[in-house]
Amino acid sequence: MAVMSGSRPFANALELLRCAKLRPTRQRLSLARLLFEKGDRHVTAEQLHGEALNASVPVSLATVYNTLHQFIGAGLLREVVVDPGRSYFDTNVGNHHHFFIESSGQLHDIPGDAIGAIDLPAPPPGTTIRRVDVIIRVDTATGK
Repeated sequence: MAVMSGSRPFANALELLRCAKLRPTRQRLSLARLLFEKGDRHVTAEQLHGEALNASVPVSLATVYNTLHQFIGAGLLREVVVDPGRSYFDTNVGNHHHFFIESSGQLHDIPGDAIGAIDLPAPPPGTTIRRVDVIIRVDTATGK
């Protein structure tokens, strides 16, 4: 996502929230700024909560989760579930897939066109395939 230029500290985040039709509360502005003004990235809710506290943003972990899910609903983020109960929030909402390094918990983007066509089963009646997400699980060469 391109970072917009602006003279006010929250100008980029403010414009982003307005375009997404989200009310620009102080907490949403602060979290949007932390998320989107560093380029494309993958973060957990806990990581973002820690960044917010380090930046003196008074916000609870529950509010961070709620805000992340609001951003997903507005199309600003994508959730990447790597295990039950373990999610990353991806600021790159374009067509792409991921390598997941199991030993470190890191995600790395794979361009969407790097994975060739695969035979998909027909979706259940009354549904259509919206998107295919591929997560390739890798580990370090040492296996540690």
